[in-house]
Amino acid sequence: MAVGGGSRTGARRAPAPRARRPPRPGRGDRGRSELAARVIVAIPAIAYAIAIIALGDIWFALGILPLAIIAIGELFDLYEEHEPVRLAGFIGVTALILAAFLGENFHVLLTLLAFFAVLFAITLAQRRAGTLGMALTVFGVAWIGVALAHGVLLRELPHGDGIIVDILVGTFIGDSGAYIGGRWFGRRRLAPSVSPNKTVEGLVIGMLTALLATWLAGLYQDWLSGTDALLLGVGVALAAPLGDLFESFVKRDAGAKDSGRLFGAHGGALDRLDAVLFTAVVGYYVWLALL
Repeated sequence: MAVGGGSRTGARRAPAPRARRPPRPGRGDRGRSELAARVIVAIPAIAYAIAIIALGDIWFALGILPLAIIAIGELFDLYEEHEPVRLAGFIGVTALILAAFLGENFHVLLTLLAFFAVLFAITLAQRRAGTLGMALTVFGVAWIGVALAHGVLLRELPHGDGIIVDILVGTFIGDSGAYIGGRWFGRRRLAPSVSPNKTVEGLVIGMLTALLATWLAGLYQDWLSGTDALLLGVGVALAAPLGDLFESFVKRDAGAKDSGRLFGAHGGALDRLDAVLFTAVVGYYVWLALL
């Protein structure tokens, strides 16, 4: 009889085979899953954009308005400790968009100037916000409200609906090109202190993709020459990455990764509109010059 309760034969049992762990998803798997998530999030946004662009008139202005209010609300949330004058900001972006629909770019400027008086009156009535709060409110209204007002001005120009489509195609496909190009070929950091994940290679690929996408979109519009589409594409390719970096700087300064959760894991309205806030303005003046 074996001592210590061992087996009678004294032979050791073979160790049970360890269960194999499933392989961890690689960088390419994560990239594909993130890209798929981006596409899923983009589908309802594209449908919404197509609907308001096609309807035009007051429906386009009213369709942009909630985006403006959500975006400036996200900015105020990022810097809540500075006590932005929220009511004045919401009134400001609303007034700018309505001024763009009812008037011209001159009326947008007048509305922006009149906004200072409204801001001051509301600040005094609230008795909370100070100079920093007012400055932040002006910043949000100028950055978001003026930019989206130019989108409304552009829609009112001849063939404005088609130009907006071209700009959006160039902006968002260029953004996807920069994202994929950066993941596949990115080596040199573009601006580590602003956005550590952006690379020089991603920037170049994104700009080329934006230029090509805008030009290709113009091929389906017989009233837009290839040269004009190319010039519009150059404007989009230059403005889009600036808008992206601008918003990244604002978020990093606030110590935030995303501006909000409107689009789930892919951030808020500001995160999706950052480049558009620059390309809409540039696109308006490029097309105005080409008319």
